[in-house]
Amino acid sequence: MLRLQIRPAIPSDLSDLVRIYNYYVANTHVTFDTKPFALEERRSWLEDFGGSGPYRLLVGEVGSEIAGYASSTRFRPKQAYHTSVETTVYLDPRHVGRGLGKKLYGSLLELLGDERQVHRAYGAIALPNPASVALHERLGFQLVGTFKEVGHKFEKFWDVSWFEKNLSD
Repeated sequence: MLRLQIRPAIPSDLSDLVRIYNYYVANTHVTFDTKPFALEERRSWLEDFGGSGPYRLLVGEVGSEIAGYASSTRFRPKQAYHTSVETTVYLDPRHVGRGLGKKLYGSLLELLGDERQVHRAYGAIALPNPASVALHERLGFQLVGTFKEVGHKFEKFWDVSWFEKNLSD
């Protein structure tokens, strides 16, 4: 069984994080970014995460290789949303289907819940994506709604379902 080490992201992780995310940008509909990012374009994104508080970025390592990351970001920019976050997880395609996403994403949710700074976590899933839907449901998220044909990528319209998890119980 693969041993996954989970830790906060550090600046030297940036190239691996960008490589993983750019795979999904270029090859899938799961993110609605449409052009891959240059390393410098993502530096400020990495700097937005702190060692504490609601906005976190965790990486999962297998051996010395970054297998993926999970993050929590601002849900909406208005101040009244400050106790809600949008969460996400991305795995290096070579590590998909091994249970690493559940461990990594679960660790992020546990950390956020333990700190009691986040009331609700939200995940947006571009459909179809049965693996992501199943992951969110296994981690206790519930479907709260679906936006029809809200995204347009690869010359096709995509629906997006939003899932919600209470972290303040």
